[in-house]
Amino acid sequence: MNDQDKMIRLHIAGAAIRHTHPFDELPDHKNSKELSASFLQDWVTPYYLEINLKNDQSWIVALEKIKGKITREITKELLGDFNWRTRLVGAYFAAIKGYTEFIDIIGIHLLKSEVCCVGHIYALTLTYLNTEKSIGYLHQYLDHYLTTPSLYFNQQTVMEALLYLDQQQQTNHFAKHVPAWEKLSLERARINKKSVSGITRMLEIVTDKSLGEEKAETAAPKEAIFKTDFFMGHMAILERLKD
Repeated sequence: MNDQDKMIRLHIAGAAIRHTHPFDELPDHKNSKELSASFLQDWVTPYYLEINLKNDQSWIVALEKIKGKITREITKELLGDFNWRTRLVGAYFAAIKGYTEFIDIIGIHLLKSEVCCVGHIYALTLTYLNTEKSIGYLHQYLDHYLTTPSLYFNQQTVMEALLYLDQQQQTNHFAKHVPAWEKLSLERARINKKSVSGITRMLEIVTDKSLGEEKAETAAPKEAIFKTDFFMGHMAILERLKD
């Protein structure tokens, strides 16, 4: 396989952003061979998009019908495939079945953030399984990724996961990370302002027109509004689906 083919396959799998992190030494869980087309058709294609649907919840009924067929081996194979679609379904299956033995696999997937579009489901499953170890992975994620303002990953979602836990259990997980979140937000605003200033200056040169007002308005930072609706909604679904 040449480099171009490799890059195309990585992009399709969801590895759109290559980044460094301090988690390289943590053990990878990856399958030794590719999953078959029939396996993907049975266990991935019908579910990976539907799990995120809000208005149409027919997928819940579909999962109710097949949840008895979900096994540890199927779930492990899904989690071991290097693709956001398979990992998303695998993580959700782990929540449905209460497979706490996969907490390390899911937690390390979250920490390494190798593929896009699945971190919110990792966070959901770790929150739903709700063990000391699973919550520890959420804290560990924020300890690192709140120091990386250029990476717009799942920082806010994981903050909301901890906020949900605090609301349900009267704990104090969320507050621990508020100072780092505020620092992240300020740094992102500074980066955005610098980027907008550069673009504005280029446009001023091209158009020979001052765009100072537009620059000031565009560069204004936006405050995050933390909500727990995603977690509350899926927790109810998972309670309905659990064995």
